[in-house]
Amino acid sequence: MCPTALLYLVPSRQRFVASAGKRGDMTGSAESDLFGKADQVAVERGLVEFAAGRPVILTSPSEATLVLPIDGLTDAVLAGFRRLCAPERPYLLITARRARALGLEAAGPTGLAVGELPSAAALLSLAADQISSRHFQPVAAGETAGAAIALAKLAQLLPALLVGPKPPNRARAGDVAVVRVPAHAVPLFRRAAADSLVITAQTSVPLNSDFGARFVVFRDRLGGSPVAVIVGSPDFSQPVAVRLHSACLTGDVFGSRRCDCGDQLRMALKQLQQHGGGIILYLEQEGRGLGLANKIRAYALQEAGLDTVDANTVLGFEDDERDYGIAVRMLQMLGCTRVRLLTNNPAKLAGLSAAGIDVSGRVPLQGPVHPDNRRYLAAKAMRAGHQLDHLLGTLSDKE
Repeated sequence: MCPTALLYLVPSRQRFVASAGKRGDMTGSAESDLFGKADQVAVERGLVEFAAGRPVILTSPSEATLVLPIDGLTDAVLAGFRRLCAPERPYLLITARRARALGLEAAGPTGLAVGELPSAAALLSLAADQISSRHFQPVAAGETAGAAIALAKLAQLLPALLVGPKPPNRARAGDVAVVRVPAHAVPLFRRAAADSLVITAQTSVPLNSDFGARFVVFRDRLGGSPVAVIVGSPDFSQPVAVRLHSACLTGDVFGSRRCDCGDQLRMALKQLQQHGGGIILYLEQEGRGLGLANKIRAYALQEAGLDTVDANTVLGFEDDERDYGIAVRMLQMLGCTRVRLLTNNPAKLAGLSAAGIDVSGRVPLQGPVHPDNRRYLAAKAMRAGHQLDHLLGTLSDKE
């Protein structure tokens, strides 16, 4: 860069820093192309802050709240959050499902008074353990509560947060600015993430049985990397056999017998090879969208006696947190708009159909049933609506 250009850029850079965080400050087309929409950028920065264990300020037209996820919370961070909120006392925000698991009536996000606040471990127990002996005093959750829960789920953290009823008077914590996130932008973020997808790399990869495949790697603005595996040479002028497969480290890689994920992936690949090709979308939706850490928490609850549905809801999640917007966008970018889905899950058919993908049929994936996965499959069929009718009688008789 020449000296003249350097002198020209420095004042411009100072202008951007000075105006950071103000809505509508990126008015020029060049700035908008470079930085993106201000609200979306704020959500992205909020997710990074949550992942790093730092609080953000959620704003709405009538309130602003300081929120901190308890996932990964330490006693030192807890003490710092209390000082930042002083003289107000933070409360614990949980989902309606978690509140009901604790024996409380709830129709939406619920606040719990926690007094002087126990240790970080005690708060985590309150948010995630199956049983709690504590008595709770509900606290009215503000209008940013839903956005706080949604932001934690987007970060694949427990949907439980400490909330300062009012943000600190100072906009900085020490030498670090507290990121402000507009609450209305959070529920719009999944669509924005799907719209930001780009193809970053692709190449041919030989698979077992000498069958060829092409791996197409996508990336969104947060660095997520879902993959389309194009097996063989599918004819896109006809309905293409497609498997939407949620990543499962335990089942796909290590052969866990607790679930049928690895079995379904291998069966899908074999079917595509036998019938001339198709597509496997390998999606970053571990644990039906909970994330790996929360899936392992759910597994621990299953060890204590809960089934797969109750384990998720006791943690405060829906049974299935997946969104198929990313999958729809991947198919569109590949030029695939007519599909036959390899699945037992009717929600996948409904999700693609609602987004404009022509779903011409369903191909079941009937995996082996054994003592380690029988209870799991029964819960998926009888409680989550998965189409395992050929197994229902056998599974019910053995329960």
